[in-house]
Amino acid sequence: MFGPFERAVAGRYLRARRGERFVSIIAIFSLIGIALGVATLIIVMAVMNGFQADLMSRILGLNGDLTIYGSGRTISQYEAAARTVRTVPGVVSATPMIEGQVLLSAGAYSSGGVVHGVTPQGLRDLKAVSSSIIAGSLDAFGSDDSIVVGVTLAERAGLSVGSGLTLVSPDGAATAFGTVPRVRTYHVAAIFDAGVNDYNSSVVFLPMHAAQVYFQMPGQVTQLLVMTTDAEHVRPISMAIDKALGNPGLRVLDWTNANNALFGAVQVEQNVMFLILTLIILVAAFNVISSLIMMVKDKTADIAVLRTIGASRGAIMRIFLMCGAFVGVAGTVSGTVLGVVFCLNIERIRQLLQRLTGTNLFNPEVYYLEHLPARLVWGQVVEVIAMALVLSLLATLYPSWRAAKTDPVEALRHE
Repeated sequence: MFGPFERAVAGRYLRARRGERFVSIIAIFSLIGIALGVATLIIVMAVMNGFQADLMSRILGLNGDLTIYGSGRTISQYEAAARTVRTVPGVVSATPMIEGQVLLSAGAYSSGGVVHGVTPQGLRDLKAVSSSIIAGSLDAFGSDDSIVVGVTLAERAGLSVGSGLTLVSPDGAATAFGTVPRVRTYHVAAIFDAGVNDYNSSVVFLPMHAAQVYFQMPGQVTQLLVMTTDAEHVRPISMAIDKALGNPGLRVLDWTNANNALFGAVQVEQNVMFLILTLIILVAAFNVISSLIMMVKDKTADIAVLRTIGASRGAIMRIFLMCGAFVGVAGTVSGTVLGVVFCLNIERIRQLLQRLTGTNLFNPEVYYLEHLPARLVWGQVVEVIAMALVLSLLATLYPSWRAAKTDPVEALRHE
């Protein structure tokens, strides 16, 4: 398509000589603009993908792929219901659980919190917690005065293994003097770090029997926590569980219903960021148009000479197409390399910047997670590359067409 003559002339025009550097400087800035646009788009999309995947894995790992609630406040025949759920294809585990709101108190520290009452085996099945124990051991979890707490709560309340943590429940006993809150002190058996700041700071685990006594739910639980083999396609499993239970008094709620607003917001934000950052590449493409137009104006006499010695309009058009294509391809390739390398080392870069600036660039109390995730989806990378190449190549069409339309007689008349 491109002959040696056209490649030679295009290469000559891309190498600026003295007095012609201004046009080349504009072309260089266009190349840098495309590179930065491509790199920024790849980095932002990778961070959004990583945030969504990390958030999804942690939320599902802590809260289950689906949850079964009773139509009232509790579930009575929970063991039988759990056995039925475990027989459904696709179900990994079904863990009975008691959930209740309490006030957590230790010394001068007090804060609202959530108690999860589970069996020792149920807590071990909750891999997001059992695999992230940083102090103590789950072997000590089981006695009626044991409790497992998160690392953030332990740091704020000054807790360590063996320390006492007092739970205060507003649902107390009614007396002649009013309702007296239930107060009970438990001793820390283990400390976990689930990687989610809100979970680490407000969720504690009690043994099932101790939770039933504390919340006055003998032989009852508030929910069944279910893990499945395929969280992304949980709806058919949810329907199968509902059919297997056959109990209108039990309600099955999967994560797509429980967290649809959160994940929907993340998806919308990802799409909006993609559109906004695409404008960076579009602006760089307009820079390619302006630089090529200036090159055509600067090379008008050269174009006229080339036409008079036999170069066709198609050859002239291909010469300037190659000049613009070089800027677009070089910018896209360099931007892709920069974006991919940045994504692969994004956590190291964050830590380096934190050390240099002395500030926390990713506060877990604000951003929900405790590190900066990045997940490259190569299909999206290919889409970004294709979009950048198409935009930059389209930007070369009009200036190249104008160059091909140059009349050599008119161009040389005033030379």
